[in-house]
Amino acid sequence: MIDPFGRAISYLRISVTDRCDFRCVYCMAEDMTFLPKRDLLTLEELDRLTSVFIDKGVRKLRITGGEPLVRRDIMWLFRQLGRHLQSGRLEELTLTSNGSQLERFATELADAGVKRINISLDTLDPDKFKAITRWGKLGKVFAGIRAAQAAGLKVKLNTVALKDVNETEIPEMIRFAHGEGMDLTLIETMPLGEIEGDRTDQYLPLSTVRSRLAEEFTLIDIPFKTGGPARYVEVGETGGRLGFITPMTHNFCESCNRVRLTCTGTLYMCLGQEDAADLRAPLRASEGNELVSETIDRAIARKPKGHDFVIDRATKRPAVSRHMSVTGG
Repeated sequence: MIDPFGRAISYLRISVTDRCDFRCVYCMAEDMTFLPKRDLLTLEELDRLTSVFIDKGVRKLRITGGEPLVRRDIMWLFRQLGRHLQSGRLEELTLTSNGSQLERFATELADAGVKRINISLDTLDPDKFKAITRWGKLGKVFAGIRAAQAAGLKVKLNTVALKDVNETEIPEMIRFAHGEGMDLTLIETMPLGEIEGDRTDQYLPLSTVRSRLAEEFTLIDIPFKTGGPARYVEVGETGGRLGFITPMTHNFCESCNRVRLTCTGTLYMCLGQEDAADLRAPLRASEGNELVSETIDRAIARKPKGHDFVIDRATKRPAVSRHMSVTGG
């Protein structure tokens, strides 16, 4: 799959549910209305759609949510997808999680062929963690991290940089992650979906964060890549890797190789644009995959060059109306 700008699309992110057992303040409103279950693709349909994408050149697959591990029988899907790893047609199957269910599922994930996972963690302070996630318990996440490492999974932490919330804690997060053998990636908050708070209050440019960190650490640019949009440095004092994902201050669109599939079968060619293609209708219209394949081709042919994220300080409106949990984190 080649888009209009010559980029090969080899990375698919699938949101298997919009539901989550946290209500992070920068991601969701506390009183969320989730999709009715009848609108969701079945796990069998998700498996079938994924196979079509693999036939068309996808080599990296990330399962996301919401929180993907809260979906009933989700391990069936991981086991099914693992067959593509065994055949060599898929290079990597990964997961982004809040860590709440990992103590329960880490071993099964490893058995299915998952080698590494991303865990979202924005603070090491239990009270602050409760305030950010509303419903989360930090101890449960730490137990999930330990279970994942014990199962042989490589863990990377994702931290959203939030002004006046965790910005002074970032050096401690770096030391913690690297001390436990984990990479850490910092992410700018993105204007997706209506929330109770004001994103102009939350937004912290990572250019500012990096300048502050450079006063305390030696940051060495390195060419390391995982297939995602992070740009990495090595921290001289810890020997660990630190990533920066900067959709606001410096977008990463020129090398974008990704598309996103929602749990309803909607394909988004860009996280920061509303244009999408419905794959559920052609999927259910026939037992063969020709209609689905043709619909994917038409969608890839209009993949935009990039996104235009802006935090609107005048109206406080999000740049994109859907929540991150709908598209996949």
